[in-house]
Amino acid sequence: MTGKIRVLFVCTANAARSQLAEALLRHTDPVRFEAFSAGTQPGEVDPRTYAALEHLGIDASGLRSKSMDEFVDGHFDYVITLCDKAALECQFLPEFGERLMWHFEDPVTSDKHDAFRHTLHEIHERIKMFVLVKTKH
Repeated sequence: MTGKIRVLFVCTANAARSQLAEALLRHTDPVRFEAFSAGTQPGEVDPRTYAALEHLGIDASGLRSKSMDEFVDGHFDYVITLCDKAALECQFLPEFGERLMWHFEDPVTSDKHDAFRHTLHEIHERIKMFVLVKTKH
């Protein structure tokens, strides 16, 4: 054990939101947190996910789409779902850790201008607050 707070971010395809969250938490507080992401029905990481992270200078290396199955034996302090569909599907999974349900619009299917950057910003704000609350002494 590393002594770090382990967080698993989950969305359906593990293509955008959970990847953004994983990279953002690693960037925000790599000393106290260990971040992972997975999908309930993983696909491929959307290239716009990498572009949004690179635009902010956040390291996107090592990101890949992963199934929840990879983490079935893992322990996490927090499992954070990033969409309603994943939150519903995760109700039937074994208890990994404390569950938090966040909901962000999927930038992959959004028709908003700069949807990926907008989602990245929203997730970043939530993660900064999460880190602040969870590391207060």
